[in-house]
Order: sequence, then C-alpha cells, then structure tokens
Amino acid sequence: MIRVGVDLVETERMRKTIERWGERFLFRAFTPEERSYCASKSHPHLHFAARFAAKEAVLKAIGGGVSYTEIEVLNDHRGAPSVRLPQNLSSQFKVAISLSHTKSYALAFVLAEERVTSYH
Repeated sequence: MIRVGVDLVETERMRKTIERWGERFLFRAFTPEERSYCASKSHPHLHFAARFAAKEAVLKAIGGGVSYTEIEVLNDHRGAPSVRLPQNLSSQFKVAISLSHTKSYALAFVLAEERVTSYH
C-alpha cells in the first residue's frame, strides 16, 4: 500500500520560531546532523523549514507514532534528500521524499510504501 504525506511551511514563521525559541526548538525538532547542515547555509531558516515540512509529511504518511528527532532528513552525495527512520519503521516503510522551497514557503512531498509481510 502506498501512503502519501505533504506539508507546507511558511519560511518566515520558521525564522521567527527559531528567533524566539532558539536551541530549545532546534534540539527538539532536528537531529545534530540536520542542525549542522542547515546552519551551514546562508539562509538556515529556509532549510530548517523544508526539513520541518518533511518531518510533518512523513508523520502524515506513516500515521505518526514517532518523534521529530527520530525522523532524519539527510542529503545523499548528489544533494538529493532522503529520510532515515528508526529501525522498527524502516523495516515497515520504504520512503521517497521531495523537498522544495522559495523565499516564502517550504514544501515536502512524501510517498511511503508499506512493506507487506506475508506469512506462509
């Protein structure tokens, strides 16, 4: 079964959230690798917004039951985004993701294929 999740984040709202809550928010929502990646960019809030949208889209696609920091959005050697889930979920779902952002919005689209276990 294929499940879909999509989320849209206002980048200015993300900037204001980071400004207001700082590390308290960042540590609750993002992994160390995600924080490092986003902080290395000239406009970090755009990249944090895209990753936050990704986490929300993943949660919608898989049906919840996991925290934000258990969903990790990474980039492969070509820069394409990918999702790392906890072991119990990575064996249950195969996830494909696409991210995009403008100055105003960040969008994430997720397809999660639920792996079917058959018993014989």
